[in-house]
Amino acid sequence: MTDPGALRDALALCAITDDLRDGADGLVARARVAVAGGATMVQLRLKHVDARTLVGIGRALVAAVAVPVIVNDRIDVALACGAAGAHLGFDDLPIAAARAIVPPGFLLGASVGDEDEVANGALADYVGIGPVFGTTSKPDAGDAIGVARFAALREATGRPALAIGGVEAEHVPALLAAGAAGVAVIRAVLGAPDPCTAAAMFSAGMRRTRHETPRANG
Repeated sequence: MTDPGALRDALALCAITDDLRDGADGLVARARVAVAGGATMVQLRLKHVDARTLVGIGRALVAAVAVPVIVNDRIDVALACGAAGAHLGFDDLPIAAARAIVPPGFLLGASVGDEDEVANGALADYVGIGPVFGTTSKPDAGDAIGVARFAALREATGRPALAIGGVEAEHVPALLAAGAAGVAVIRAVLGAPDPCTAAAMFSAGMRRTRHETPRANG
């Protein structure tokens, strides 16, 4: 994905998978209805699932949704299942090394939580910055950094940025005003009782805010 406009559109609402409580088919079904509600990207994140299962779920997601599917941490799984890209944490393969082994157009995202991670993030296609707010979805996410620090890290990386960590629909106006390209959520969409309605609430808030508020530079 090399078109900046297409990338920004894809980053509006990234729905991250939570678990397999309803099986692989149930997870894919939840992702499908989340996209129907307005999710613009799906990130496959299942930390304790083996690679073979991840590939199977990834292929099912790619076939089921008409938005980019990104795989958390695992470039090998992303390539095997035909995903649009991979999202890498700071302790994963560095972006520069990853870029050397993926095909052209393969999307690389990087997690950024502090200034030490900015240089790596600046080489990615987009960054996920957070946790902006307190979150229980990722126990190892660290302390909340707040909107002001999110804005500073976004500016430092110079990359389109997803705000992640405890994000609710009510936070959308402040995050877009701080320069976010979009938000990434786990519990608030795919962990919600009705992922379609949950995604629609985020989507409506983004449309309303973007209509009313000029975007920050960057």
